[in-house]
Amino acid sequence: MTRKSSGGPYPPNWKEVADEVKAAAGWRCVRCGHPHDPETGHTLTVHHLDMDPSNCRWWNLAALCQKCHLHIQAKVVMERPWMFQHSEWFKPYVAGFYAYIWGEDDRKEVVLAHLERLLALGVQVL
Repeated sequence: MTRKSSGGPYPPNWKEVADEVKAAAGWRCVRCGHPHDPETGHTLTVHHLDMDPSNCRWWNLAALCQKCHLHIQAKVVMERPWMFQHSEWFKPYVAGFYAYIWGEDDRKEVVLAHLERLLALGVQVL
C-alpha cells in the first residue's frame, strides 16, 4: 500500500525547520547514523512520520538519509498498533506521538524523561 502525504501544506519556513532538524541530529541519519553525504546516496532529508507536512512537532520530524527515508516511508504508520518493540531510533518519536494523542505533555525533554511509560501507552491501544 502506497502512503501519500495528507493534512496541510509545508509551512512557509520549511527550509529553516528542516535545517534545524538536521542540525539537531548532527547532520547524521537518526536511523543508520550515516553522515550527510550526497555522493554516496546519503543525502540527509527530513521525514514527516505521520505524512502530514504541516505537522512540524519535533516527534514528527526525523532526519533520515535518503536511503532510510525511502525504506521506512511506506512502513512506519504512527497510528498503527505495534506488536513488537520499537527500534531504538524510533522510540522517542513514537513516545512523543503517544504523549500527544493521549493528551499528555509532548515536549521533547518531558517525553525523554518518561520514555518507557509513554511507550507503554502504545501497548494500551493493542
